[in-house]
Amino acid sequence: MSSSSYSSSPCAACKFLRRKCMPDCIFAPYFPPEEPQKFANVHKIFGASNVSKLLNEVPTFQREDAVSSLAYEAEARLKDPVYGCVGAISVLQRQVITLQRELDATNANLFRYAYNEMPPLRPPPPPPPPPSAAGQSSGFYYPYQWNDPSDEDNERSSGGNM
Repeated sequence: MSSSSYSSSPCAACKFLRRKCMPDCIFAPYFPPEEPQKFANVHKIFGASNVSKLLNEVPTFQREDAVSSLAYEAEARLKDPVYGCVGAISVLQRQVITLQRELDATNANLFRYAYNEMPPLRPPPPPPPPPSAAGQSSGFYYPYQWNDPSDEDNERSSGGNM
């Protein structure tokens, strides 16, 4: 903020504290007059004196981030006095876990669907049975290498049972 804006309207901090806003006001660059609630929240949680001390200890280039963090923490403390930001972080972490589980379940379903759409791997069909003499069979199938024509004659004479 330029120094001309200090004289036209006091910053939100000076207005809240009912004091004159000086050109070197530590609060003016970070608590503009358009955002009175921002300073009110920070003051209620941390106190103006503590915020002033903190801003004086922080390097100038980091002050805006510090005020932003203080404002966020103050708002979180007002919403949740016990847990503050930690409560908000916890809620978000639980949301991430829930969404990760949902994503894992959806990916598993997608995998199952894709797997079921693929043609199943089938073993090659067995070789055809050997032709039997006069259409009679013992009821058992023997692969070619085990068939012995002399055994077939023995099977037929014994009634086809083993």
